[in-house]
Amino acid sequence: MLAAKVISRPDTLGAEVQKFSHTPLRRTAFLNSVPKCGTHLLRNIVRMFVPPQQHYDREFIQIPNLEQHKAALHPQRPMFSVGHLLFADISLMALKHANNVVLVRDPYDYVLARTRFNLSDQFDHPQQNHLKNGAVSVEQMMNLVIFGIPGRGPALREVFLFHAVAWMGTGVHVVRYEDIVANLNRLDSAEAESFFADLLARFGIDALPSDWRKRVRVGADRRHSATAREHLSSGQTIPESLPDTQRKLVDHMAPGLRELLGYA
Repeated sequence: MLAAKVISRPDTLGAEVQKFSHTPLRRTAFLNSVPKCGTHLLRNIVRMFVPPQQHYDREFIQIPNLEQHKAALHPQRPMFSVGHLLFADISLMALKHANNVVLVRDPYDYVLARTRFNLSDQFDHPQQNHLKNGAVSVEQMMNLVIFGIPGRGPALREVFLFHAVAWMGTGVHVVRYEDIVANLNRLDSAEAESFFADLLARFGIDALPSDWRKRVRVGADRRHSATAREHLSSGQTIPESLPDTQRKLVDHMAPGLRELLGYA
């Protein structure tokens, strides 16, 4: 299978991170997310609390490139890295000594985000580019996301099964994208302080600095996200919520998934 490429905007957060002081990580930290579930949002928030020299920014780590990026997960040289590692024996070995946080999203909204991304000019997949520019309708692309494309793209069930569900109960911390957004919207509250203190502790950041809210706001600023929806271009309009038929198809394709993840 030919590899997909993401044509993203240059990173603009590095200069902001430099403005703050940081306590070095004592243990390797890995953000292991379901693709298109808010990876850049959480990645950028965590970066605000980690020394720049401990950011592993070369590439998102996945099984096909794991061997060449194993240095990012070395237990003797703690780094913060990001990727989409399927649940597999080699992933378990690579992350044995790491704080592993798994990021998920409501599968209904995942379909919308994946559809928007697949149809965008920023997603370059040699085996799927022919589907752009109106070749298929938005609803047809949604169904391709739900059911997959034989030999060229996994179905929703497999995406969540191997990126999230199989990791559950193995010592990882699972965080929902919607909970992050909800606490960003009430950032001045005690509830948000408790939420982010716990979340950052899962990465090995044991104490919130006094300026933690400022750091979170900077990291969560959508202007620093390479794949925020306003930075994607496709010429096709994606609805704000998943149509009823596609919701039923998600439930048919992956029965019990939303309940397992806490969405139903």
